[in-house]
Amino acid sequence: MSASRAPQSRARSYGRGARILSVGIASTGALTLAYFSTSSHVLGEAATSRIALLWSVMFVLISVIYRPIEQLLSRTIAERRARGHREHPLRVPLAIQAGFALAFLLCAVILHGQLTDEVFDGYEALYFVLVAGTLAYAASYFARGWLAGHEYFALYGGLVLMESLSRLCFALAVAVGLASGQSAVAMGIAAAPLVSLVVVPAAFARRGGERRDGGARPLQTRAADEALAGPITADEADAALAGPGTEAVQEAAAHDQLSLRRGTGFAGWVSGIMLSEQTLLNAAVLTVAATSSSKALVGVVFEVLLIARAPLQLFQAIQTSLLPHLTGLEATAGHDAFARAIRVTLLAIAAFACAVSLALLAAGPYVMRHLFGQDYSYGRAGLAAVGIGMGLHLASGALNQAALARDRARAAAVCWMLAAAVFLAWMLTPAVSDQLTRTELGYAGAAGLLTALLWALYRQGSRTLARAAPHSAPTERAIAR
Repeated sequence: MSASRAPQSRARSYGRGARILSVGIASTGALTLAYFSTSSHVLGEAATSRIALLWSVMFVLISVIYRPIEQLLSRTIAERRARGHREHPLRVPLAIQAGFALAFLLCAVILHGQLTDEVFDGYEALYFVLVAGTLAYAASYFARGWLAGHEYFALYGGLVLMESLSRLCFALAVAVGLASGQSAVAMGIAAAPLVSLVVVPAAFARRGGERRDGGARPLQTRAADEALAGPITADEADAALAGPGTEAVQEAAAHDQLSLRRGTGFAGWVSGIMLSEQTLLNAAVLTVAATSSSKALVGVVFEVLLIARAPLQLFQAIQTSLLPHLTGLEATAGHDAFARAIRVTLLAIAAFACAVSLALLAAGPYVMRHLFGQDYSYGRAGLAAVGIGMGLHLASGALNQAALARDRARAAAVCWMLAAAVFLAWMLTPAVSDQLTRTELGYAGAAGLLTALLWALYRQGSRTLARAAPHSAPTERAIAR
């Protein structure tokens, strides 16, 4: 494959994967909305609130303790595939995932009474759903990382679709009279991640077919074959036959061996990123709930931040396909293609954010009042600021994937934690008396700070690669040919 065709093929794969995942995750969002809508019709207001609280607590937990393993698996497998390996180390990610799950289980057992009485109003069944569902998601997120790393995006989309569809079935069973009560509806949350694993046998079958077809040969063998097939210089042929040089060989070998220390470090820093992101989305609601005497204001703040939550949910599809795509480009020295993928993604995000912000500026208050039924005086400028913050948040997500692809998880986590700390401090400081306005300005400002920090990290990595490129150019040319 020529140097020009390789990035184009990878870009087409990334674009196709992002589109497939967007459909799957968009359908998941619609089915999840249908689940809560059905639940609200078959249960009372109090029971529906407890189901929503159960979902919220579980979502934060699985985002912080399981998504890092998904990212670790996706990055590791994609990097090894780009280097030509057929087998991938799963023992270390599996051990880390099991460690996170056991740590959660230990904490849940210790806090059994508090969770049951203070969070779920004495309904022990909801506590058991929380525990069972969170443990089940360990397997689901491990499967997601494996599927993303192999770029099986159709199966990934099928997994999340099966998850949301099976969860909805429990609420529908109550609606038609096959079951009854809050516990029956809640059980769908625990059963969904297990049902979603029905796609895993299809993934193994596809993987087995690829192995029978011969799979990928080691990168150095392909480089030697292709170098001998074309009119290149003797120095380039020697470089291709010998490999990419001592330092590059050592670096590749280090990356190929995923140690427990390296894997735990990566997962730990990504957990910090996930926790910081949840802080940006939830700290305002929690601080307003703790300091305001108006319960209605808490709901208003939550609803305004849904402007950011909904696009972020959909953007997970792009993030999921972007990480293995960028990792593959990084492993095969596709610096220009790497930068092009980031540039195209950021331009698309900017266009989307501008459209949303203008729409909020024009009709935001009217839409918010009719959508949520709140008789509240929303400010146009404040809603537009949240739209801008949403765009910056999405841009930060893309730049974060670039940092993870370059194995800069620690530096990226520092950027996220700093932005989250600044936002939390802002929300606790009465610099702006109106708490909704404080939330709108604080979210946009924190997202802007985060984007600036991650952009600086991205540019630093690009300059480092640019300086290193001349020394590895002959090898890259030989391999590309």
